Amino acid sequence: MTDKLKVEKQGNIAVITMNNPPANTWTEESLKGLVTVVNELNEDRDIYSLVLRSDSEKFFSAGADLNLFADGDRSVARDMARYFGEAFEALSRFRGVSIAAINGFAMGGGLEVALACDIRVAEEQAQMALPEAKVGLLPCAGGTQNLTMLVGEGWAKRMILCGERVKAPKAKEIGLVEELVGTGESTAKAMELAGMVAQQSPVAVAACKELIQSNRSRHWDQGYMIERELFVDLFHTEDQREGVNAFLEKRAPQWQNK
Repeated sequence: MTDKLKVEKQGNIAVITMNNPPANTWTEESLKGLVTVVNELNEDRDIYSLVLRSDSEKFFSAGADLNLFADGDRSVARDMARYFGEAFEALSRFRGVSIAAINGFAMGGGLEVALACDIRVAEEQAQMALPEAKVGLLPCAGGTQNLTMLVGEGWAKRMILCGERVKAPKAKEIGLVEELVGTGESTAKAMELAGMVAQQSPVAVAACKELIQSNRSRHWDQGYMIERELFVDLFHTEDQREGVNAFLEKRAPQWQNK
């Protein structure tokens, strides 16, 4: 664990707060800490979703500390690329729903961690960019892949190849974020969405998330087949019986996450 990430549980929601002032840059310690946190949340059957937020009023996250790369040490570059990749891939594979509450500048790895989440909520003053090429680098924590999947090649190329910084309203317009809110409202909206997740079967949500993300590596035809298989697999769970019977009995379901 690391004091650069604060974790609080509120009911079925885990709130992860980035706490590395002044700009919430990512370090080896915090990246390894994120892997640990996500793995522990995956084992906690009472947690259905997580909200990733910032303690800073100005920055969501500024990404990597460039001082690490000033002397051109390739072994440091290789290690940090691995730490970034492992951390954000772990976040992407979180069993439940992850929601980024973007309240300020999300730059480089700071945007990549938001891209690794399932849903992004941005405050109107937030700005986002992948400016690595401006300093002779490239996004190495999923940025080139995840951004392209979200906004398409054109805008991915504008942001990465041209170094274009996108303000929150434009980010909403191009599909980079799913919700635009006023200043100071991102965490509340993210918590609201996380609360909506808790109304659904966590077992079914995990299966649905796996299917939605499967087209990143599988052909559509395979996805159709796996969809049917996972549908039948849900009939081995207690939540399936509880969900259907709660609906028929006109009562709220009591999920067991099993």
